[in-house]
Amino acid sequence: FLSPSTSNNIPLMRVVQSVKHTKRRSSTVMKEGWMVHYTSKDTLRKRHYWRLDSKCITLFQNDTGSKYYKEIPLSEILSLEPAKTFTLLPQGANPHCFEISTANIVYYVGENIDNLSSVPLNNSVISSGVGIDVARMWEMAIQHALMPVIPKGASTGSGASLHRDISISISVSNCQVQENVDISTVYQIFPDEVLGSGQFGIVYGGKHRKTGRDVAIKIIDKLRFPTKQESQLRNEVAILQNLHHPGVVNLECMFETPERVFVVMEKLHGDMLEMILSSEKGRLPERITKFLITQILVALRHLHFKNIVHCDLKPENVLLASADPFPQATFFIKQVKLCDFGFARIIGEKSFRRSVVGTPAYLAPEVLRNKGYNRSLDMWSVGVIIYVSLSGTFPFNEDEDIHDQIQNAAFMYPPNPWKEISLEAIDLINNLLQVKMRKRYSVDKTLSHPWLQDYQTWLDLRELECKMGERYITHESDDSRWEQYSEEHGLQYPAHLISPSANHNENTKLEETEMKALSERVSIL
Repeated sequence: FLSPSTSNNIPLMRVVQSVKHTKRRSSTVMKEGWMVHYTSKDTLRKRHYWRLDSKCITLFQNDTGSKYYKEIPLSEILSLEPAKTFTLLPQGANPHCFEISTANIVYYVGENIDNLSSVPLNNSVISSGVGIDVARMWEMAIQHALMPVIPKGASTGSGASLHRDISISISVSNCQVQENVDISTVYQIFPDEVLGSGQFGIVYGGKHRKTGRDVAIKIIDKLRFPTKQESQLRNEVAILQNLHHPGVVNLECMFETPERVFVVMEKLHGDMLEMILSSEKGRLPERITKFLITQILVALRHLHFKNIVHCDLKPENVLLASADPFPQATFFIKQVKLCDFGFARIIGEKSFRRSVVGTPAYLAPEVLRNKGYNRSLDMWSVGVIIYVSLSGTFPFNEDEDIHDQIQNAAFMYPPNPWKEISLEAIDLINNLLQVKMRKRYSVDKTLSHPWLQDYQTWLDLRELECKMGERYITHESDDSRWEQYSEEHGLQYPAHLISPSANHNENTKLEETEMKALSERVSIL
């Protein structure tokens, strides 16, 4: 028997194989050796020690030192083609073997020497950096590095054929559908930058070739987890096309081959679970929790307005937009975004939500009992997220009925740590963890709860909006209320947050006073 002062609850952890954020320590060298080149800007042929890794080609001065002449990021390579342009070739010079094109320069690589074609490859030929065979090996190695990575457990087959069989590419921003587009021509995928992995695919870091924009690319193996029909897939993308909101991770586009799906999204840094687990007490202060929960609710309001239910809300699916380390004093600058709301529909992961949750974790009772559910399902999850953030544990023990546990406040809220947490927070959690759906708070009712209607939270959110240059969390109709609150409580309202309309009202009052005084003087005269 456990005393009520001790929590019997499950400590917070990742419920699923989830995002593990790692930094690239050093890339594996894929190929190295001597090679010659000239460029569209300098026709003098130069010889360097080339080293190819998963992110770039580095041209070193020699094969032992660390000094290098130039770096060619793979993500900037727009095309890799056999030699075709010879107009810049100096008169009498041997032609090059292949061409690497970037946005502002073309590299003409290798030297095709006729009398070397009959010479067998040996160390001296390779170290010379010239000859068609040496160049061909380099061209193949670079081509391989430019191709998307194949997830472990994927079907066997030649990499080249798998990616040239592109059947469909879908741009979410304009719902443009193109056929026979190879993802490797648009994005560079970094195989050693694994941002996360789960049962349904691996998420890699990547770059958009033309703009250099960082992205995250999720690769799903369709042979292991069959996707929906093409028409259904397009329908799901059409739904996601309408989901442009600062609080929702932006889904850029999708590529589908006969065997896999590539989902390209904006790249973010860390998640809310990591933030909770790495905090000093393994839980978050109320101030931080209010700040994060309000952002989650505003994003959720946008989803619900569009009749989309997230269905899988948990701290792992709340991503941090800034790369700053945490915890830190300036955490309030952190913008958070919801992710993984649409992927379940896109890649047919409906069974995922039933099978993957070993503990009741974040799922509402109606889902666990296979009853019908609506958008209030997400509100239950918000209640669990608040509980988890403030306590560092899950609210329910998997061995007992949720309904019975909710009735027992001593076990739901043991003194350690709940005696330090406000009654307002507990009241909101109770209104969200309602077994009966009709009694559960909605997004708007939650946002209006006294725990979140807090002056400090308002200031923190306004600071974030100022930093983002966009007002999407708070509304100007509340400005005067909080300015009045600060005045009544003798608090200093930050000058840079005073709205222009407030200044306008002050000026209007001043003008009215001056006009009244002037009219009084005129009447005296």
